[in-house]
Parts: sequence; C-alpha cells; structure tokens
Amino acid sequence: MTLLKRRSFLQLVAAALPSSLFAATTSTQSPTSTHGPDAPVATTVGAGEDRYAFKRVIPNGTSTFKVSSKDCRGDFFAMEHHHTAKGGPPRHLHHNQDEWFYVIEGEYIVEVGTQIHRLKAGDSILGPREVSHAFAFVGETTGRFLITYAPAGKMEEFFDSQDKAGGRSVVKDAKTLHAYGMELLGPPLSVT
Repeated sequence: MTLLKRRSFLQLVAAALPSSLFAATTSTQSPTSTHGPDAPVATTVGAGEDRYAFKRVIPNGTSTFKVSSKDCRGDFFAMEHHHTAKGGPPRHLHHNQDEWFYVIEGEYIVEVGTQIHRLKAGDSILGPREVSHAFAFVGETTGRFLITYAPAGKMEEFFDSQDKAGGRSVVKDAKTLHAYGMELLGPPLSVT
C-alpha cells in the first residue's frame, strides 16, 4: 500500500472512531495526575502481546486484547486474532456494536448481510450493528486479523468468558451470546 493510500486510509479510520476514544488514549497524564484518579492514560501494547499479559486461546488460534474497554470508558474495544487453522465463528449479529475487521496478514472471507467478501492484507470491512455477519480464515499459512467494537458493550467480557471456559468456543451457545447482546443466526462459513 502506498504511503498516500495508507495515510488516507488511516485518516478515514480516525474520522470514523468516536472522538472520546482519542481523548482517552492520547493523554500523556499519569494515573496520579491532578485531574483525578480516573484520568485517562496512554497504554502501549507490543506486537504479539496482550493488554493484560494473558495467553488467550480461540478454537483455531490465539487472540490478544490491544485496547481494553476500560482504557476508553467503554467507547471502544480492540483485539487481534492470530489464526493457525482455517475457520471462524458462526453467523451472528450484535445489537449494540459496530464491528470492524482489518486483515493484517493472510486471507479471510467475511459475510456481511448476504454478501461475501474476500479480504487479504490491508483490506477491511465494517459489520454494522443489527446486520448478520460471519468470518473465516481461509489462507494456506497463518493469518492475523484486527477486530474492533464500538461501543465496547460487553464484548471484552464475552471474550473473557471464553478464556475462562479454557478457550472453548462459547459462540455456539445462543443463550450465552444473547447474554452479551448478540444473536446466533446460523452455522460458520464453509471453508472447504
């Protein structure tokens, strides 16, 4: 991607994010600032690291939290999936969150509504709230995928519950999904 295209893309992404996110994450104040104990602070998470230094297992790879909902007062949550096997979650929707997908490496298919999109490194797509979607890693090597939710809602809690289940997928349980503001709508995308 050329520098100009990358800069334009990043400007577009920045314009789409809630302004409170930037207020929360660009501050250089310390937690003991004179602005109070709840003043936002900048948080750095290195490549391959988790915001809470926790090893998170998903059914076909691992994930890392990059921006906690606690970092920006619930306006945003970001995580990275690292896929080592093909597949993805079943078709579902979020009642209160817009979900944005950005491919870092590898190949994915993403269904939003009734349209299927093939994405590779540098591509992204928005899954608006109340619109069904599903994704699957389909590459021949490994893949990395950034997923964001705005507002965060209960998404961080949902993925924490998956971690507490030993990395088992709780996505297949309609009752659990409903408790976190989602609806189960169908099976995963076929990756044969």
